[in-house]
Amino acid sequence: MSQQQTSMKRTIVGGVDTHKELHVAAVVDEHDRILGSASFPTTRHGYKSMLGWMRVFGTVDRIGVECTGTYGAGLLRYLQHANITTLEVTAPDKTARRKRGKDDTIDAENAAHAAFAGIRTVTPKTRDGMTESLRVLKVCRKSAVAARRVALQMIQMQVVSAPEALRDLLRNMTRMQLIRTLAAWRPDLTGFRDVTTAYRIALKSLARRYLELHDEIADLDVMIAAIVDELAPDLIARCAVGYESAAQLLITAGDNPERLRSEASFAALCGVSPIPASSGKTQRHRLNRGGDRAANSALHIIAIGRLRLDAITQDYVQRRLTEGHSKLEALRCLKRYIARE
Repeated sequence: MSQQQTSMKRTIVGGVDTHKELHVAAVVDEHDRILGSASFPTTRHGYKSMLGWMRVFGTVDRIGVECTGTYGAGLLRYLQHANITTLEVTAPDKTARRKRGKDDTIDAENAAHAAFAGIRTVTPKTRDGMTESLRVLKVCRKSAVAARRVALQMIQMQVVSAPEALRDLLRNMTRMQLIRTLAAWRPDLTGFRDVTTAYRIALKSLARRYLELHDEIADLDVMIAAIVDELAPDLIARCAVGYESAAQLLITAGDNPERLRSEASFAALCGVSPIPASSGKTQRHRLNRGGDRAANSALHIIAIGRLRLDAITQDYVQRRLTEGHSKLEALRCLKRYIARE
């Protein structure tokens, strides 16, 4: 039998180590033996060439890709459109890396081995639906909120160190009174060499920046709310669930929530699954410090809101405290129930 006929019947598994400009791919056969490795540019033509190169060795069964949410996002979309089973591969543990070393080819081979064995692999998010749109808008909003906070902090610091005439005028104003007063100033831009005028110019610039970011955040809030209302109206209708928390939980689940095989796996993904911490006669569980911490924060905010608003939640936490649990343990249990809900 010719080598080409052998390749046609062979089933192979690929692995890809992703980077900004080049992806490094490796292929293993049905016995997990390395068949080859090569580099390809991070363009659509490069993705096509990579898949064609892999198919030379045989029928592609699945491909393990590192960093499908960042450098590998474009490759993931291409492979999914080509109906290739794609797995996200996490980095190998430090012990294995210490023994073998690290370079791009080794990382690609490790990804192929992991995809072949089904270890260190998860089903990636598809990143091609409304939830991905929601994620992009929320990331933009988060950066705008951070920039607005920095602008406000700079305004407050400048007011503290400003000349007395300006401090006496501004020090007792509320936040929005201060911002709108500064934004309405008309300082003489030619007098920037004077200290008082320079402060006026700087404060006006910072106030206008704050207001622009404030308007940008308001516009993004409208878009985020519209997507959440369309995707999960029942979620936003529940007690103490706001648009920010609902948006984060939707992002954590992704456009293909069927990848989460049970509600327990969603709880683990959110970092609220109980972790055994027993020893001897002491039987207890501790907080899970893994998972998506943003989702964990969203569940925490919902739990705190229900502790204030919901009588059933208050009774549940009080019963847990009566049983001898600490406040943190009771809150952990509450977050687990909210994830199940």
